[in-house]
Amino acid sequence: MKKVQLKVDGMTCSACSSGLEKYLMKQIGIFSASVNLILGMVTIEYDDLSIEQLQKYISQAGFSSPGEYSYTDDGKMYKLEKRNLLIFAILLLLLMYVSMGPMLSLPEIFSPMEYPVLYSLILLFISSFFVIYGFDILKSGLLNLLHRMPNMDTLVLFSVFFSFSYSIYSFIEICLGNTLFLHELYFESVAMVIYFVKLGRFIENISKNKTTSAIQNLVTITPKTAVMKKGDDFVSVTLDEIKLDDILVCRPQEKFAVDGEVVDGESYADEAFITGESVPVLKKKGSTVLAGSMNYDGVVEYKAKKIGKESTVSSIVSMVVESLGKKNKIERIADKISSYFVPFIVLVSVITFVIKLLLGFGFSASFHAFVTVLVIACPCALGLAVPLVISLSYGLCAKVGVIVKSGDVLEEMRQVDRVVFDKTGTLTYGKLQVYQVFSYLDNSYSILRVVESLESFSTHPIASAFSKKDLLPVSDFSDIPGMGIEGVIDSEHYYVGNKKLLKKLGISDFHEKDYKELVSAGCSILYLVKEKEVVGLIGVRDTVRPDMKNVISRLEGLGITTVMLTGDNLDTARIVAKELGISEIHADVLPKDKASIIQGFVASGNKVVMVGDGVNDAVALVEATVGISISDGTDVASDASDVILMNHNLSNLLDFIDISRKSNRVIKENLFWAFFYNVCMIPVAAGLLEPFGIVLNPMLASIFMTISSLTVVFNSLRLRWMVR
Repeated sequence: MKKVQLKVDGMTCSACSSGLEKYLMKQIGIFSASVNLILGMVTIEYDDLSIEQLQKYISQAGFSSPGEYSYTDDGKMYKLEKRNLLIFAILLLLLMYVSMGPMLSLPEIFSPMEYPVLYSLILLFISSFFVIYGFDILKSGLLNLLHRMPNMDTLVLFSVFFSFSYSIYSFIEICLGNTLFLHELYFESVAMVIYFVKLGRFIENISKNKTTSAIQNLVTITPKTAVMKKGDDFVSVTLDEIKLDDILVCRPQEKFAVDGEVVDGESYADEAFITGESVPVLKKKGSTVLAGSMNYDGVVEYKAKKIGKESTVSSIVSMVVESLGKKNKIERIADKISSYFVPFIVLVSVITFVIKLLLGFGFSASFHAFVTVLVIACPCALGLAVPLVISLSYGLCAKVGVIVKSGDVLEEMRQVDRVVFDKTGTLTYGKLQVYQVFSYLDNSYSILRVVESLESFSTHPIASAFSKKDLLPVSDFSDIPGMGIEGVIDSEHYYVGNKKLLKKLGISDFHEKDYKELVSAGCSILYLVKEKEVVGLIGVRDTVRPDMKNVISRLEGLGITTVMLTGDNLDTARIVAKELGISEIHADVLPKDKASIIQGFVASGNKVVMVGDGVNDAVALVEATVGISISDGTDVASDASDVILMNHNLSNLLDFIDISRKSNRVIKENLFWAFFYNVCMIPVAAGLLEPFGIVLNPMLASIFMTISSLTVVFNSLRLRWMVR
């Protein structure tokens, strides 16, 4: 099965995106299709089809696809549309001057009553340009109607078609000498509707681009060229020319071109654009460098390790874009409503026309109300209410180093009432140091040397506390999950682990006095066992992250219960919990039991966030309402989690909760204004307030419709200033 992301032009509302999804899903060879209205993109999983065939299907649905989706925009379409809007603004002013000048007591070019044919011919001529200008809208409306997926363009099609057709009929009557039909011309309404729809969409597109600015900034952060070392020569090359393991050179104040590994030189690099960490990071031989990071003060040679779509930046962008294609619950509900909205409006407009005819208002007044109802209804506002905020929120999250991978996460995060933290490497630095050693071994090897030799084979974070120099040969090494490790040195079997390991081995001599002394100092305890005898006790201690106390305090202040979940002993866990102010502790927990504890919280009705390293806590991350893993900025492929924090600054978790809660508030406001507008304006357009002297015409309706969409757009953009 293949997967591709294609650019889609011509979508205007959620009825468009949901209609395109439904149409594509009907085609043989397409397994899934997810359309993103804001990005103008569709993600398709397919088999035995060509890209050209997929583009053909998109065209048949009433839209167009210029090719694979690009995260950058050269601005050509923006400049072209801006020019067209300016030209047609002048034409619209001319049209309005000719049609309404006499009513506004403006100087007359000629009198409509004296030259009725010329007057109506000029209106027809100018408005015809607007019909051509809006042909893409009319075509989309017709194709979507034929596919039984009516959208906003279908409403515009109906209003323009009937207004223009009736105006041409009136023009023919005027040519035949019936000047009474001068009052039945709707050419200016046709032009006004098309122009304001175009203007509204132009402004919407500008706003949509702002919502994806964080993504585009990531894409454009990498340089377009690099310096490659070939023998003793240095050659400037484009990124496309770089191959894996090529040696590149980065000079001071230049950016690294690709992800790589330093092979020579030393310098500090600014990686804040990805990790959010403002402090420059020292890069030396063996260090990983990220594409787009700034080299401060030294010349560095580095080997290309990840290029093109495999780079960290591309991985982040891909995850953000894919998450934007996954609609959350409230967005799916809004799409469902939008799918019924357009047929409902068409029905209301027809009923309005029939009722007014039956009540004796005459054809002209009835037709007037019919067109006004079609024009004033605004599914665009309803369609933009949710996805615009979601896209903006994901961009804000990416900006602070929070990568969201799941569509429902933003909605879930606002309801979180319990945050569970893994201890080692999450609440603490995970960089342990040996604090104190009690030796009960009487031979030529020191306690530390034996333990260091065994721990050199371990991948557990606690192994980092031990030196990797002057090691003894180890054979038959193996892990004992949740308890420790074992191996053979000089034909003698050694174990290193916790109290549970001693119980498994049937050892009762725990050296309680020494054990309690280390525990009181906040150490994690390791026993060294030779065969069946405890020969050493080692205390290692981790350092609590300085920002965590403030994070825990603020979470508790938000009414969120904080929980520590650790495999360490209870006494050690209590010391860390007391220092940080964590209210609940689960210690001595095996990896497999972490998931059970999370399941218990969820079963009790809690909305649980699990924060861990994404490896040892993988099952627990999956079981949580929202699983958050912590990346070091170079590995963003943690499949178990819903969210990745690109640095160890857990204050970004607070930013994430803040964005989630405020985005939900803005979504609710948007939906309120979208529904409120339609509920209020559709009855007015239908003429229910005519007895009170309140009457709308299609021209005013088009303006109100545009204002409705822009209200939702600008309210969504408030989120950029609401989030600190």
